[in-house]
Amino acid sequence: MPAIDAQLARRLVGNQFPQWADLPVTPVEHGGVDNRTFRLGERMTVRLPSADSYALQVDKEQRWLPVLAPQLPLPIPTPVAMGVPGEGYPHAWSVYRWLDGEIATEQDIDDLTGFATAVAGFLVALRRIDTTDGPGPGRHNFFRGGPLTTYADETLDAIEALGDEVAGDAARRVWDDAMAATWEQEPVWFHGDVATGNLLLRAGRLAAVIDFGTSGVGDPACDVVLAWTLLSGPSRDAFRAGLGADRGTWSRGRGWALWKALITLADQLDRDPEGAAVSRRVIDRVLADHADES
Repeated sequence: MPAIDAQLARRLVGNQFPQWADLPVTPVEHGGVDNRTFRLGERMTVRLPSADSYALQVDKEQRWLPVLAPQLPLPIPTPVAMGVPGEGYPHAWSVYRWLDGEIATEQDIDDLTGFATAVAGFLVALRRIDTTDGPGPGRHNFFRGGPLTTYADETLDAIEALGDEVAGDAARRVWDDAMAATWEQEPVWFHGDVATGNLLLRAGRLAAVIDFGTSGVGDPACDVVLAWTLLSGPSRDAFRAGLGADRGTWSRGRGWALWKALITLADQLDRDPEGAAVSRRVIDRVLADHADES
């Protein structure tokens, strides 16, 4: 596969959408890993999946984002066109309308509690949308919305591998609690990756939500992870209250957060001290929250 860069994006656009061939194609500041994003002119972006697993998301987003958008309180990506493989690049790809905003960071959010409430309100609106024919958990979204048992072996292996790097007994208690809290309600829409990189700010406030690649219908507990990756204290309380998250959903959300932080830490220990510190912080928050609730 060729390098996924602005030159490739320019060639794909020029060959498949000649009406835009004269528009500049430039990298964006945060180009992404699962998908590489480039700005096309002033009003559009080109989004190219970086691997087979992410390419499964293209058709889903093209099909469902126009259905979801009118029913949500904030802008989300709007598909403009779908490209096909070409120039040695093997995947379908998308053109979207450009959304103004900056990636959310804690220092740029003007009111973290208000931000948490706004994110919760968006997710509640998403959950209320009709799920008929919506995509259930699967390879397209790495089984988000499904049971945590999918990642049980991976989580326990990470705890074992990390040894004294984490409080293993406490982590196992959190995991056991999450595994015991099964989802027994009707499936609902979820985003699947409510991370700061997918939440856009304008003037310090939540302005848009992007990257629905891991979205689907099922158990929404995976959308609770922001409670430990960004929030704490009053902002976390406001997020939980805004979601109306019951104890089981909160426990499974902790499980999703713990799984990701553990496997990420295991991968980062010897090569990314800064990233490892972030993962440790998430794990510490998860364990402390569970201890406080127990």
